Amino acid sequence: MTNLLLRASRLAVDLAPTAGGAIARFAVDGIDILRPMAAADIASGKGNNAAAYPLVPFSNRIANGRLVFEGEEIQLAPNWPGIRHPMHGDGWAHAWQVEQGDAQSAEISYLHERAAEQGGWPFRYRARQSYRLDDDRLSVRMALDNLEERPVPAGIGLHPFFVRDRETELACRTTAVWTADAEVLPIERVPLPAQWDFSIARKVDPVTLDNCFDGWDGRARIAWPKRRLQLALEASQPFRHLVIYVPPGRDFFCVEPVSHANGLVGLSPLGPGATLAGEIVFRVVSSL
Repeated sequence: MTNLLLRASRLAVDLAPTAGGAIARFAVDGIDILRPMAAADIASGKGNNAAAYPLVPFSNRIANGRLVFEGEEIQLAPNWPGIRHPMHGDGWAHAWQVEQGDAQSAEISYLHERAAEQGGWPFRYRARQSYRLDDDRLSVRMALDNLEERPVPAGIGLHPFFVRDRETELACRTTAVWTADAEVLPIERVPLPAQWDFSIARKVDPVTLDNCFDGWDGRARIAWPKRRLQLALEASQPFRHLVIYVPPGRDFFCVEPVSHANGLVGLSPLGPGATLAGEIVFRVVSSL
């Protein structure tokens, strides 16, 4: 249950490898910019209540656990408390191995064997996360290695929970969005409506969202005017989808870079022995 502590100038990052390979805390000058993970949640061995956790080997929900890939139907079991659809893969629910760590960097990995239980993920893979903390940024490189001798469906993503107040602002450019039903399952891809257009910075409140946006350019900005602080989020390929989750009445919101649209990991093949990888950078800007 030992955390890895990264420190650089004003920035502090605590990692909880044994709790789903999660980030437990990310603070600037001692002030949290991601919701901090409670000690009890770290002890649980799961990352679902973390500051941020990895999404491997898929993001979001697979409707009724029915995954169709290259003509093959795979039935997956529910894996998330209170949700009947398999969600967010399985990396968040397992301990990760520490491969390397020092005062400013760490590498952790999770090896997934073919699930013995019915309804588990049936393909072998290795997921890796590499962290680097510099004076003004946290860089996270994610990779998923296909250990099978056949193509498999594969996705990666990161699920950060940003702290939020009434003045918090978000800016990002996207071109389309997936509407969703009451169970947050995607319905239809539509052009970006004006009320969900964040191309010009706007307050997160009072918007309520839990949707996947397409055509993301890999850049976003989050600002906390009362703190005179803003954060630039920058993501490489393959992160060109963005899930924005703004729950009503909560003190956090999520801006999640992911490699595939919700429910469509079955359209994202990864060849035998191949690797799906990308980098996400959180760059802290001091003044507005």
